Amino acid sequence: MIKTLRETKARLSQFVALAETGEDVVITVRGRPRARLTAAARPTEQGRGRKWSAELRSLHRRYGTDTTPRDSREILDLLREDRS
Repeated sequence: MIKTLRETKARLSQFVALAETGEDVVITVRGRPRARLTAAARPTEQGRGRKWSAELRSLHRRYGTDTTPRDSREILDLLREDRS
């Protein structure tokens, strides 16, 4: 669907509703396409990021490293133990 900028300004909410249903609305200025209204990302697509973030937090809790800093001697001792 192609609409002028003037018409889009006057009926923006209607065109946003159309875009939400999947209709592309091309906005023209002086007969030339300038912008396009399209549907935003679906919540399920946005939910993937939240799911990934929650899974990452779970893995960090399960396998996370000790947060207390170690001095260099302790680290060297641990490395030497691993080698023997």
